[in-house]
This record gives sequence, C-alpha cells and structure tokens, in this order.
Amino acid sequence: MSWLKEVIGTEKAIIAMCHMQAMPGDPYYDREKGMKLVIEKAKQDLEALQEGGVDAVMFSNEFSLPYLTKVRTETVAAMARVIGELQPYISVPYGVNCLWDPVASLDLAVAVDAKFVREIFTGVYASDFGLWNTNCGEVVRHQREIGAEKVKLLFNIVPEAAKYLADREIESIAKTTVFNCRPDALCVSGATAGSATDPEILRRAKSAAGDTVVLANTGCRVDTIEKLLSIADGAVVGTTFKYDGKFENQTDVKRVREFMDKVKSFR
Repeated sequence: MSWLKEVIGTEKAIIAMCHMQAMPGDPYYDREKGMKLVIEKAKQDLEALQEGGVDAVMFSNEFSLPYLTKVRTETVAAMARVIGELQPYISVPYGVNCLWDPVASLDLAVAVDAKFVREIFTGVYASDFGLWNTNCGEVVRHQREIGAEKVKLLFNIVPEAAKYLADREIESIAKTTVFNCRPDALCVSGATAGSATDPEILRRAKSAAGDTVVLANTGCRVDTIEKLLSIADGAVVGTTFKYDGKFENQTDVKRVREFMDKVKSFR
C-alpha cells in the first residue's frame, strides 16, 4: 500500500488543480478587482472540484505567467491569504505548488498545513525560462529546518516547457532520482499544462521507479484516464476539468463529475 491511501484516502488518487488567478506582482494581475477576485475564483473552482468528487486538491499560482524559478515574497504571501480564507470550505486533503520554486512551495506548505508539494527538485534543464538549475540537497535540508518533514514531495521529472541538458533516458532519470533523492512520488508530464502525458514514457518511468509512487501529471482526459491509471498510481488533473477543456476557463462541475465517475468505476 502506498502513502496515497494514508494521506489522500485512496489508491489511484486524483489530485485536482485549483489554479489561482494572477496575484500582486504578476504581470497580468487585475489591480482594479484586486485580491477579492482571486479569492472568489479560487473558491468557485474549489467548490466545483469538491462537488465533482475529486480525491484531493493542489493550489497553484498557475496564472503567474511568465513563471519565475525563484518566486517572490508577495506571491507566497498572496497564496497563503487565499488558502487561509478558503480553509473553512476545504473538505479534501490538499497540497500546494509555487511555480517554479521548491523552497517557496515548502514555505507555503508549512504556513497552510498542506500535505504535499509538487515541484522541480532535481535536474538541469534548457527551458522557456532560461537555464533551469536545481539543488535538491539544499531543498530537503530546508524542508527539515522548517518542520516540513511530513510534507510529501512530488518530483516533476519531466518538467513542462523544458528538456534535460544531458541526453538521458527516462528510466535512468527515474532510477537515480529515486536512489539519490528519495522522492515520495514522481510526476510525468507532457510539454505544457493540458498536454497529454505519453503513456509509453509513463510506463517506462514506472518500470524503473520500484515502489515509488508515479503520477500522470498533465493532459489526463475522461477518454484516456483509465489507460493512464492502469499504468500510474494516480494523476494530477487540471485543464480537462475546465469549461470546454480550456486552460483559461473556470472549473465545470459536470466535467469533474463525469471524469470522477469514470475513475471510481475503474477503481
């Protein structure tokens, strides 16, 4: 039995994304409507996801485009406010993701009692955001220093909009990441949010990961989720839950319910 059962309550878990609107400091922040709009939209999405039956939720600053690899203080503060105001309404286990900064994600997690974080913890990449480097040893030490040792670490080992600088096979990446860094889960992604996770890459990662949880991280749809869950231990799902399956839109409870009905019949 994996930690998914203990922390989230089920194997083959579906972690739904609650995407926050642009916040103070972000280029596309709506200054006129302010934080009130950010909180209102996050609450609407959270309630739709929970009503639709998802197993867990992950809050992220998805609309802080273009992303930083070192997130600024105002973003972490704004996210903490949003999640703090939503806490009376949260009824499922939840995690956080400050894109793309593992230290900021952990800082936020301890502030809001999140159960898990997802980030880029390992590797060096050529990315849309420039040369993207990591230091897992320092991050894990920081995790212990701030009392976040119980927070589960979900390692995105196929980052969106990026490619390993070294030409490495997915099996090698999965195997050495598990051995050297002890992730709680490996996340396998497509090229961008909403882009399909390649089932063959997912299968190869799973074959090399041993007992470590492997999650399909992007592009899961109602017509593909059974195939992906036959390989992976669970999935992180965002775009397909939105109206018309479009990244920019709000969450559609009908799409969530249809998807989760399929998942529950599979389980």
